Amino acid sequence: MSDSLLIIEDEPALATELARHFRGKNWDVERAGSIKAAREAVLGHRLEPLVILADMSLPDGNSLDLLEEARKQKLPGEWILLTGYGGVPDSVRALRLGAYDFLEKPCPLARLEIIVAGARRSALAQRRIATESRASRKRYSPESYIGDSATTEETRRMIARLAEVPFSALIIGGETGTGKGLVARILHHGGPRADGPMIEVNCAALPRDLLESELFGHEAGAFTGAKGRHRGYLEQAHEGTLFLDEIAEMDLDLQTKLLSVLEDRSLRRIGGEKSIDVDVQIIAASNRNIEERVRAGSFRSDLYHRLSVFRLDLPPLRERLDDLEQLVPALIDEYNARSGRQVQEVPAEVYRHMRGYSWPGNVRELRNVIERAVLLARDEVFPIEWLQLGQGIAAPAQSRTDSGPFVDGNRISIPLDGSMALGDMDRYIIKTALERSHHNVTAAARALGTTRETLRYRIQKYALNADVDHNDQPETPAA
Repeated sequence: MSDSLLIIEDEPALATELARHFRGKNWDVERAGSIKAAREAVLGHRLEPLVILADMSLPDGNSLDLLEEARKQKLPGEWILLTGYGGVPDSVRALRLGAYDFLEKPCPLARLEIIVAGARRSALAQRRIATESRASRKRYSPESYIGDSATTEETRRMIARLAEVPFSALIIGGETGTGKGLVARILHHGGPRADGPMIEVNCAALPRDLLESELFGHEAGAFTGAKGRHRGYLEQAHEGTLFLDEIAEMDLDLQTKLLSVLEDRSLRRIGGEKSIDVDVQIIAASNRNIEERVRAGSFRSDLYHRLSVFRLDLPPLRERLDDLEQLVPALIDEYNARSGRQVQEVPAEVYRHMRGYSWPGNVRELRNVIERAVLLARDEVFPIEWLQLGQGIAAPAQSRTDSGPFVDGNRISIPLDGSMALGDMDRYIIKTALERSHHNVTAAARALGTTRETLRYRIQKYALNADVDHNDQPETPAA
């Protein structure tokens, strides 16, 4: 698309000079000599200019009124306003409406050219964001929650209904791997805040002090290592959505601060004195039973009630096995595209094995199984030998015939028949927790109810260093 410039100017000589100059700079220039003509062009969608260069006062109206109408319709394009006698109120209104600049006549062409070039860059960035937003809406529609079982159809109907509601907060429950992140993206991109940002944070993956800084932001010098100002996730998500995954792992004092922000719709950065208004939609998720944690005193009841304006519980894969015939081909197509493979045929025996498995890792585990099989396939047939269901930590309890340790859902079974030494039991538990947390030491320590330092000592003791995320940083000390 060419760089289009609309000039709204009632003085013919000036309009002609501006059009001649910018056409010489490879702009596609259109002219409007009145507010009426400009309204027909812009609001009537006859033109979609990248930049609008407008005289503020024309005989039949004010360009600020036209700008306000365009903003209400969320029409793209940057506006530069020119005036021969504008005052402070006009300039304030222009900037409040999102005008790129407000200039007094006469404005030298060289300066005007620089400002128009800056407005072009800003408008192109806006178009790119709008294009990405439209693509995300298409990608994250309710139909992307795949399956035609009765359970899935009911869940999908609820997701579609919630996406239409301008809710302030929502809790998504369900076991790990059931697609809580996918549903959060569907709710954001299909909802009224789709044009705003979506910020995602895993509360279990960050140490307490770092999570506080990332959520609320900080001022320079607020603590050791705070060299500059940092806008937190809540600020970054202004007029959009903040997705707080594993919120049940958040410390109680941070829960208190978060509740205060949600109630007051404002925050203060760490070390800051100024209150900052924030308008954020919160989607919280956890694979833990938050009601039980409220009863145990490890999660604030008032925050829970503030977040649970709506609640959506996602079913585990073992309760929607009829969806495998839709999920498996969709995932195969995805990994075919990524790896250049051409897997097309899925033998009936593959589905038989999948239906007989309990899927403790849910759809996330299914993705891993499909990825492995596609990458190791030698032809167009899905290789059943690479299913490897139940091997490692994910074997269903009812199918186990050996006396070794195994994991069933969120439980670890350890044999007490003398076949396993105490140190081996300890090593197995730690190794399992690391695998479950994607080798993040901080998250694994939280899951095991121990400290990061204790867990690191045992990791070294049992030679599990290769399983550790070496980007896992120590907690940031407070000043």
